[in-house]
Amino acid sequence: MTPYQYLPRASVFAVEHAVTRPVYAVTPADLDDGLLDPVALAWAKAAGYKAEAGSLLLVPGQGSGAGEVVAALFGLGSEPTDAPFATGRLSRLLPAGDWHLETKGLDARHLALGFGLGSYRFERYKSEKQRDVRLAIPSGADRAELERQLAAVFLARDLINTPTNDMGPPELEAAFRGLGEHYGATVTSIVGNDLLERNFPLIHTVGRASASAPRLLELRWGQKGHPRVTLVGKGVCFDTGGLDIKGAANMALMKKDMGGAANVMGLALMIMDAGLAIDLQVLVPAVENSISDSAFRPGDIYRSRKGLTVQIDNTDAEGRLVLADALAYADETPPDLMIDMATLTGAARVAVGTELAPYFTDDEDLSAKFMQAAKSEADPLWRLPLWMGYDKDIRSKAADITNSPSGGMAGSITAALFLKRFVTATKSWAHFDIYGWVLAEKPHAPVGGEAFAIRALYRTIQSMARK
Repeated sequence: MTPYQYLPRASVFAVEHAVTRPVYAVTPADLDDGLLDPVALAWAKAAGYKAEAGSLLLVPGQGSGAGEVVAALFGLGSEPTDAPFATGRLSRLLPAGDWHLETKGLDARHLALGFGLGSYRFERYKSEKQRDVRLAIPSGADRAELERQLAAVFLARDLINTPTNDMGPPELEAAFRGLGEHYGATVTSIVGNDLLERNFPLIHTVGRASASAPRLLELRWGQKGHPRVTLVGKGVCFDTGGLDIKGAANMALMKKDMGGAANVMGLALMIMDAGLAIDLQVLVPAVENSISDSAFRPGDIYRSRKGLTVQIDNTDAEGRLVLADALAYADETPPDLMIDMATLTGAARVAVGTELAPYFTDDEDLSAKFMQAAKSEADPLWRLPLWMGYDKDIRSKAADITNSPSGGMAGSITAALFLKRFVTATKSWAHFDIYGWVLAEKPHAPVGGEAFAIRALYRTIQSMARK
């Protein structure tokens, strides 16, 4: 029985018609205008409340209700539109119970989603659980859609946060199968030496040193004839770096190296839960890059599924190897859209930091759709150049290509160009080089595993679904 949920935690939103207390989302101007509930306004002025961003003031009752909290003021600061998910703090600040938001001119959907996102806690290994704070769905927000998006983000966070002793390739397969079974999808896997028999040599090479056998997971859902979408997620459950071993500091977070797999699983959840008219394929090469006498070595040369030979110049550039076989497999029956997601390069983080999801594509129309969806969903993306001038850098004297160009320049671009070699028939392809982790707490996200770009991608795929 998989411990992962494919629906959001029941305590996030209040049941319909529940008796709720108000939370007034206010700016300093709202206090000055005097348009607030008179009791709450008087209390705010008496308390010297300034409505600073993220601040909360509890309003006590009067008369027979004295001693009880009857309302709350939540500060948005002077520029509330800059923080669409500021309400994520409320689940941590409010007393237990049912609440509703009182706002003016703000996006009800974002306010509710922010609250839900901020309610997340990773409690699998904790004995103390969080208190039960629930929010009524604001008018104009779609409960099913909110819960669908929360379920997807929570699943991605849970998978990434789970340590590798409970999230190796077999456990990732169990979660993958659980997701498929929940939505009636067909799930198959190719495990261990069968990868060689079925011509997935690079996936086998990367994972063969681990006690947990490497595998390729595949999920199929939907009907033929509908637009075909393939999602490919890097599932390196732990990355030691192999024989080119990482230092201790760089290895500490390597349980998150399956963040690409976690994110495409979250995206697949939304597609299936919404019943989109999409012919969906999800591929996850699940491996552990370990060290043993059977580990692959620097200088080795391997033939990929596509037939291209790859020289191994760094065993820590393993993610692009497992993706290569999976991408080549998907490209043999080209979908209308192929998206791969991977925690692939540190260079991407140097380029855009840890809060943006960088992507590569040579499809201008697709990129425009991504950016439009990113804006509407407040799910930030940034396009990086798929600059063919650097393609010469991935060439090898001894093989067709190298997995690790020398020089260290444009590392995220050369990684994307490496992957592009394995996608030749599919017209629309995008590669997302995501971080998969929150380093500093945000209103809507605690420190830990995170979903990147999947809400924007869901909107993009939703727009191409057959009506």
